[in-house]
Amino acid sequence: MPQAVPVTSRATAYLDHPGPIPFAHRGFSPAGLENSMAAFAAAVDLGFRYVETDVHATADGVLVAFHDATLDRVTDGSGRVAELPWATVRRARIGGVEPVPLLEDLLGAWPDLHVNVDVKADAAVGPVVDVLERTRAHDRVCVASFSDARRRAVLRGLSRPVTTSAGNASAAAFRGAAAVRSRRAARRALHDVDCLQLPERHRGIPVVTSASVAAAHAHGVPVHVWTVNDPADMRRLLDLGVDGLVTDRADLLRDVLVERGQWG
Repeated sequence: MPQAVPVTSRATAYLDHPGPIPFAHRGFSPAGLENSMAAFAAAVDLGFRYVETDVHATADGVLVAFHDATLDRVTDGSGRVAELPWATVRRARIGGVEPVPLLEDLLGAWPDLHVNVDVKADAAVGPVVDVLERTRAHDRVCVASFSDARRRAVLRGLSRPVTTSAGNASAAAFRGAAAVRSRRAARRALHDVDCLQLPERHRGIPVVTSASVAAAHAHGVPVHVWTVNDPADMRRLLDLGVDGLVTDRADLLRDVLVERGQWG
């Protein structure tokens, strides 16, 4: 079985885990209560030390752990989060029962929990910086975003380095470099990231392959794959040597890692 890459990043504390990292995607809730404190608590109860969440800022700058730009899909409220005050957003209920949490609530509820934070909008940059500085959570967060400019803006605002994953442009540059086996181009693409968090395929094209994993590992960069919910896919990717899996089915991923002796 391929060995996971040694951790050699600028900010290593977040990635310090004995084996492949299991991430509970938006917590764990088969009932659909994603990104709720109940979902995060369920993941913690399963033994997860890593969760993934998303953040938006309300109109008055309050940072919420919430995926969508609007309340409509998962709550009994409606409207764009960025256009609503916290006083309105806080009344919405995920699945009709769970309140929308603050990122600060999540970080405070479990002081040892590692949190992957996907910054969804430019307006969230300043509030993310404020929350991370106030909670001193630098060593247990990974700042992620599809936008490299957005994640870099967060990093510039922090007083200490944090782990960060590649945005779309950096990831695309790395994929191109790996395809032509250019070590120099790969190093350039990965110069300011600590891990690659990728889908297995992008528009039907394989992204996570033995070659791309090896190329990332050659530069000391771990590879995490999202969002993997089928146990057969979990096993196949782990056999490929990936360093982490993001899943909606935290229960199934735990079972797979236990059976492989990789749950820790």
